[in-house]
Amino acid sequence: MSSERTSELKPLNIALLTISDSRGEDEDSSGQFLEDSILDAGHQLISRRILPDDVYLVRAAMSCWIAEPDVHVVIITGGTGFHERDSTPEAVAPLLDKTIEGFGEEFRRISASEIGTSTIQSRAFGGLANHTAIFCLPGSTGACRTGWNEILSTQLDSRHGPCNFSALVSRKPERAVERLQQVIGKRAVR
Repeated sequence: MSSERTSELKPLNIALLTISDSRGEDEDSSGQFLEDSILDAGHQLISRRILPDDVYLVRAAMSCWIAEPDVHVVIITGGTGFHERDSTPEAVAPLLDKTIEGFGEEFRRISASEIGTSTIQSRAFGGLANHTAIFCLPGSTGACRTGWNEILSTQLDSRHGPCNFSALVSRKPERAVERLQQVIGKRAVR
């Protein structure tokens, strides 16, 4: 995380993934809310997809976005509950380099005032993978509204202090060969 702040927003490139076995784009009110919020905040929506709740399809999409230098943030909605097919945490967690424990904790703390003890059934979580911030929210529009309005809108805003994720995720690592050349010297890598 960075304490670097500017007076102007540094827009981030955000990918949005809805996990649903039943919703298409017309029925995806949670995804639509997040898309509108991302754009209203001044960020770029670089990709939006809807996938069924399948561990391997989700991992494949996430792996592509994590490897893509132009994707700074991925927001996922859906698949975080305890139903048999809910598998977002199982799909995404193995891809993470670091977890953002505070995201899930804060989401559940805020949600408790809205839905009481039902908040313990949320497996909302966040993490970092290859300098990409990943935030997984429940599939309801209300949960997405809470996650965006109360946490993500400020944590993805370069003007927010004392810290935010903007500077951290907007500096993706160089390609592997370029980085290797820097570390061990240009002559060692051909």
